Amino acid sequence: MTKKKNIEKKSQPGTTITQGMGGEVVIYEDPEHRVRVDVRLDQDTIWLSLNQIAALFERDKSVISRHLRNIYRERELDRESTVAFFATAQLEGKREVVRQVEYYNLDAIISVGYRVNSRRGTQFRIWATQVLRDHLVKGYTANARRLQELHQTIRVVAGVTEQRLLTGDEAASLLRLVRDYADSLMLLDDYDHGRLTAIAGRTSGAQPLMIDEAKQLIAAMKTQIGAGELFGREREPGLLEGILSTVFQTVLGQDAYPTLEEKAAHLLYFIVKDHPFVDGNKRIGAALFLRFLDKNQLLYTAEGMRRIADETIVALTLLLAESDAQHKEALTHLVVALLNRLSK
Repeated sequence: MTKKKNIEKKSQPGTTITQGMGGEVVIYEDPEHRVRVDVRLDQDTIWLSLNQIAALFERDKSVISRHLRNIYRERELDRESTVAFFATAQLEGKREVVRQVEYYNLDAIISVGYRVNSRRGTQFRIWATQVLRDHLVKGYTANARRLQELHQTIRVVAGVTEQRLLTGDEAASLLRLVRDYADSLMLLDDYDHGRLTAIAGRTSGAQPLMIDEAKQLIAAMKTQIGAGELFGREREPGLLEGILSTVFQTVLGQDAYPTLEEKAAHLLYFIVKDHPFVDGNKRIGAALFLRFLDKNQLLYTAEGMRRIADETIVALTLLLAESDAQHKEALTHLVVALLNRLSK
């Protein structure tokens, strides 16, 4: 049986959808509750192994195998386009091993069904058609939303370039940022189609940035760069502490920003956009963002290399500073997507 991590989703009656290691796994149950089969959903079609087809139609595996041989021998279907191999975790004795298992797509399954159990074959065809339709609609909606986010980000970048006379380095950094964000959206699409095993950020163990720690860092920056008296001075007492608390706030007992990456993205956004300081908001925001990443083991690779380049930080802070408040969600998504990409 395929390993899978349960993720609750709405579906048609008799169907449970889970996110598997190689795409979605949809659990089929017949109307009489006699049969229950884990169905693989991949490459926009349905897949079952020989054992699963036998279980679905309640026939011996040798019977199913004979019908499949006849289907391909008579050239009713093309074997190459209806058969695929998927890595599948299965129990062998007391050991769980991963094998490359032969799977058959919906065309092959239905062809067998009409030969051995036409009623069950018809039931399964109707069910599978609805599942595939739902899958295509969901995929189209998700891709449309991500494309809209990318277009919105490009519009923000275009707006920044129109409002300011950028240096060559600034313009190049912004273009790299958009390129990396587009790559991140491709990673999300790969995950949706089972080509990546995980994209979610860390949801536990995030170490907060404490107010005293933040103030010490700001004081050290002020000395190091020889800034004036207004650098790092809060416009009102408690503004910085309020932002640090907001990043870790809870709603009904759940973190408002569940992952480490979301916390980091909102920390940077709030400091750059809310202007808690009289002077130095972008530089301080970038420094505290990097400190938060470092504290949570996301800034450096195991080999000690920086995951996020200085020019990327410059581009991010510039983009956030010059953006409209209405673009907050798109821009924090951008930061999260980049951090997810960098942590791979």
